[in-house]
Amino acid sequence: MQNLFNGIYKEKTVLVTGHTGFKGSWLVYWLNKMGANVIGYSLAAPTEPNHISLLNLNITSIIGDIRDLDKLNEVFTAYKPDVVFHLAAQPLVRLSYENPIETYETNVIGTLKVFEACRANNVKAIVNITSDKAYENREWIWGYRENDPMGGYDPYSSSKGCADLLANSYRSSYFNPDEYKKSHNTLLASCRAGNVIGGGDWAKDRLMTDIMLSVSQGKKVRIRNPYATRPWQHVLEPLSGYLMIGQKLLEEKVEFGEAWNFGPSDEGSICVEEVVNHVKKHWDKIDYEINRDPNGLHEANLLKLDCSKAHIRLKWKDVWESETTFEKTVLWYKNFYENNIFNTTDNLSQYIDDAKAKKIYWAI
Repeated sequence: MQNLFNGIYKEKTVLVTGHTGFKGSWLVYWLNKMGANVIGYSLAAPTEPNHISLLNLNITSIIGDIRDLDKLNEVFTAYKPDVVFHLAAQPLVRLSYENPIETYETNVIGTLKVFEACRANNVKAIVNITSDKAYENREWIWGYRENDPMGGYDPYSSSKGCADLLANSYRSSYFNPDEYKKSHNTLLASCRAGNVIGGGDWAKDRLMTDIMLSVSQGKKVRIRNPYATRPWQHVLEPLSGYLMIGQKLLEEKVEFGEAWNFGPSDEGSICVEEVVNHVKKHWDKIDYEINRDPNGLHEANLLKLDCSKAHIRLKWKDVWESETTFEKTVLWYKNFYENNIFNTTDNLSQYIDDAKAKKIYWAI
């Protein structure tokens, strides 16, 4: 596994913010398997159970707030990371309505302070993770491209749009590609992904988590917005994209210090009710009821990404079709709740084997 991504991560010091969250825990697991010296910086795991505790990894795990610049600088100075993957965020739309101040403070000012710590400590590469919700969503039937305008209806989406604009500003002001190796030594890229699913996510108000928690309690899952359409992908898909971008930046390829979309092919864009019917195939205890709230909070109905840039310039492709993604996700939870085991290792190994079989660039 250490030869993946041209072996770039072996013995590199990699700092991941938000490593106790869903995507962060999968990322540090993969980096650890590739021989990286992993430093995690995050608040304590947000749920119980949580994936990071189950993994029990041999990494340096630091509990800290990205809004604490003094502590960030202490950590960066002590460990001198080669590359930073910035995933720490308040990630939930509905919670952002309840607590907009914390959402903006974390997602915008927190990102600002991570960038400042990177700048003060001469970090070589920054992979900034935002969201497909950063785009100004016009409910188009086609996908958003990297040069479409940022926006956001709800506080979460808006905060992610702001974080992306902040990254653009830092790239122009402090990490300008034209000044690389002259006035600075840092390359900065931003990555945007659609809805990700997979085992180990227990955050509330996420469809797959709601389904799995409900079935584990013998309850029907309540579906708020059955016709909302999203691009569903396994968590390993965007992570492979983030790792590809990190590789290019560490290889000092200036042209990759830009914004990138990572999402599934069109067959992965499926409405919520269809998703529930797909996952029912793999766990017969799953049942649901539609429970629309006419006074509910605004949620987008249609949101897709155009990933042509990543396909053409990075040679990045998704590995698993939607049916495989749903199967792997459901069976992870089914095994966890019924057999007290979890399939993270098997999922990653199978994903890499399938990528090699498809001759996907990062795996060969």
